[in-house]
Amino acid sequence: MANVNLASVVLRNALRQKMGVRFSHDMILQKIGKREVVGHGWNGMPVYADRIDYPMPPIRFKEVTPDVQALREKEKGDWKKLSVQEKKALYRASFCQTFAEIKYPTGEWKMHLGFGLIAMSMSVIAMLLMKAFVYDEVPITFDDEHQKAQLKRMLDLQVGSVTGLSSKWDYDNNKWK
Repeated sequence: MANVNLASVVLRNALRQKMGVRFSHDMILQKIGKREVVGHGWNGMPVYADRIDYPMPPIRFKEVTPDVQALREKEKGDWKKLSVQEKKALYRASFCQTFAEIKYPTGEWKMHLGFGLIAMSMSVIAMLLMKAFVYDEVPITFDDEHQKAQLKRMLDLQVGSVTGLSSKWDYDNNKWK
């Protein structure tokens, strides 16, 4: 596991140097503001994201306010003395959503299905317009009568007599082998 993490860090740094991107500690602190960094993060960067597969984000959701700071001091003592509202406020200071809220269906599949149906209907419309205004009529040689005549001519001329179509025709009995 450590080798995989080390390899990902080395690869990420090599890509950043190749592309000329350098993240300094000051740039990261500028982006996160006054939020407290509490861990490493799933991507090695202090970026907040609510994820089920990585439940502990590397930074807190909200910046430290005097109210939250007072609650943090109070939480160091006995948790039985904290009210339910205070516990919820502490949780919401660290996390944006609960697991139930993360797992709750968003209905995003409806948008994807709608875009898929729109794309398919546009394709069908484009195909019909092409058929109506661009393509010529199907050549007469595509009907069954002409296809049979072409097959008969190919057999008469023994086209592909070694491994092709004519090699599979029995000329004595006039049927396929």
